[in-house]
Amino acid sequence: MALSPLPLILGSTSPYRRELLERLQVPFEVARPDCDETPLPGESAAATANRLARLKAQSLVASHPAALIIGSDQVALLDGRQLGKPGDFERARLQLQAMRGQTLVFHTALCLINSASGTLQEAVVPYHVTMRDYSDAEIDAYLHKEQPYDCAGSAKTEGLGIAMIAAMQGSDPTAIVGLPLIELCNMLRREGFPLL
Repeated sequence: MALSPLPLILGSTSPYRRELLERLQVPFEVARPDCDETPLPGESAAATANRLARLKAQSLVASHPAALIIGSDQVALLDGRQLGKPGDFERARLQLQAMRGQTLVFHTALCLINSASGTLQEAVVPYHVTMRDYSDAEIDAYLHKEQPYDCAGSAKTEGLGIAMIAAMQGSDPTAIVGLPLIELCNMLRREGFPLL
């Protein structure tokens, strides 16, 4: 079966999302989206993730007028507070200390825009992660080894961060890494983009 005549564009500079999309073994291009990622006052984590995924995809419509454009965003929620990317050791340490023994919900949003037809599909896939009751020494050792400063929640589940986790629960294990492939496959099929 032939692929859709429309090219597939990943609106993300994340190496993790690129690696996930490569699992589908389809050709795609990467483009840098342009949007302000600041949460709005009073906005829920799911709403923030959904809005940002849509904005990322929409920011690429003008430069890719006949394409299937993927936007994705992830927001972690701990006790009603959104956790962003820590950016450095100290903020990552504080995040991991606050998360110790707690359950977080990662809201990973996905938006697929067909810029030729104007159709837009959206979904938010939640994933629950329960952290171990780890020590400060384990936090420091982990951060020095993996340096997960570009990951919301400061722990890479696809790497050594799995040693910080007690349990995970959700419908799509790729959602926790940042791109829910099960939902993306459903969206692509609806656009006539067969994967098998």
